[in-house]
Amino acid sequence: MPHTSRATASETVEVEGYEGHMEKLEGGYTAAFERYTADADLAPLLVGLPDDQCQSPHWGYVISGRVTYRSRAGDETFEAGDAYYVPPGHTPMLYAGTEVVEFSPTEELQRTIDHATKQAGGG
Repeated sequence: MPHTSRATASETVEVEGYEGHMEKLEGGYTAAFERYTADADLAPLLVGLPDDQCQSPHWGYVISGRVTYRSRAGDETFEAGDAYYVPPGHTPMLYAGTEVVEFSPTEELQRTIDHATKQAGGG
């Protein structure tokens, strides 16, 4: 069975305020171990996607801190100890001191990452 951990994940991304360790798993899902060291509203990075929102669903667990997802239905904040599901059509608010483990369909997630990277001037 496929598995991963923060230490064995094959991809690492470190930018100001964010550290992520990701692994694409068999079955079309990506596991992400993420740590936020600064508050960030990611909405500007999603401009240009449908409804200017992330189109990938996410299943996650908050290890520490909190994360907020904004959608047409309103804001929902998940805190340490919460497991969550966020459907497509959201923008994340990240908070310093937060750690999450998140699972997302690889193709949808990659489209969002590619778009956000271009918006940030990285490609």
